[in-house]
Amino acid sequence: MKSLAFLLLVACGAPGNGAKATTSLRMTGSPADARVVVDDQIVGTLDMVQARGVAMPPGNHRVTVEREGFFPFDTIVEAKEGDKFVHLEAKLVPIPD
Repeated sequence: MKSLAFLLLVACGAPGNGAKATTSLRMTGSPADARVVVDDQIVGTLDMVQARGVAMPPGNHRVTVEREGFFPFDTIVEAKEGDKFVHLEAKLVPIPD
């Protein structure tokens, strides 16, 4: 999963080489081992995104957090050029027995 997050960071490019600046997605929530998906790409676990963030180019992005036994969290976030980060809280709710 770390390699996917790395690929997403590399694909966004670094400012100064013709690429647009990126915005860092930072998340909090639970459970820590829930899977985070940005624009249909697995980027890591919730605790990894909380610790390191995920670079996103400007625009709208679908963020999904999922784990077996919990209702998924799904939302659209906007990464605006010039913003350093976007913070999102995702506390998954257990599916009742």
